Amino acid sequence: MVYTDNIKQILRNYENTNAGIKSNLVKILMNGKLGGTGRLLILPVDQGHEHGPDKSFMKNPDAYDPSYHYNLAIDAGLSAYAAPLGFLEAGAETFAGQIPTILKINSSNSLIGIKNQSKNGTVKEALRLGCTAVGFTIYPGSEYQFEMMEELKELALEAKSVGLAVVVWSYPRGGNISKEGETAIDICAYAAHMAALLGAHIIKVKPPTSHLSLPEAKKVYEEQNIPVATLEERIAHIKQCTFENKRLVVFSGGNAKGKDALYDEIRSIRDGGGNGSIIGRNTFQRPREEALAMLNDITNIYLGKF
Repeated sequence: MVYTDNIKQILRNYENTNAGIKSNLVKILMNGKLGGTGRLLILPVDQGHEHGPDKSFMKNPDAYDPSYHYNLAIDAGLSAYAAPLGFLEAGAETFAGQIPTILKINSSNSLIGIKNQSKNGTVKEALRLGCTAVGFTIYPGSEYQFEMMEELKELALEAKSVGLAVVVWSYPRGGNISKEGETAIDICAYAAHMAALLGAHIIKVKPPTSHLSLPEAKKVYEEQNIPVATLEERIAHIKQCTFENKRLVVFSGGNAKGKDALYDEIRSIRDGGGNGSIIGRNTFQRPREEALAMLNDITNIYLGKF
């Protein structure tokens, strides 16, 4: 495996990082059709926990089977596949070594109203399953945010000590944050920065809107003329807030949407300097061949071919 200049530069950004972590980052960065470009395309399938199996999989019943997602990620040439413990266990032996995997350590569910998550996986289990990374969600703004951050601190310390990369889903919600505020540029930038400060190697946030939610932040944005009118500008600002582009940032696909809208969003992520996409429902809720075609289109967008 020959590292590209892109990958060498990314690895240089991660100082004080052991060889095991860098090796696992390389496995993700060099895998699949985007391997070596510095771009990532990851399939996350934690929606069954978050939203329930029927809401997540009934549109495409094949998706109830964990093997379906392994095969989809492998056949589409993706960078990695992320899922909770049970889903990874169900195919870990059959698909061992065929795609980098990320064990999603914590999850929420739609049966409760609180903005918190429970831990349902461990670093030890990630190692047993041959994972390259662990994933963890925090809710900046929630009444449970400090508890979640303390849990992440302990998890990251343990994961890094055994050479696993750390992926953080940083989703503002709860507390005084409005629904509109959850994707406001100032709050999304804050959430991405928090994830970087907490030691994330890869950060997942939602594509931000131009809304400014925090009065004090709004003053700064306006006084300093921070450009946030277009999605490309907002993506660039998110990257700026993660140590001046020194952390990998991928953006969620969100709720299922039409292909044209999704493709336009991904072009903006690409042009704004984002490192890629982590897309679940927008792909696996479609029939397999349609999902593969869509993932191929997304890959080609990141390659500048579509």
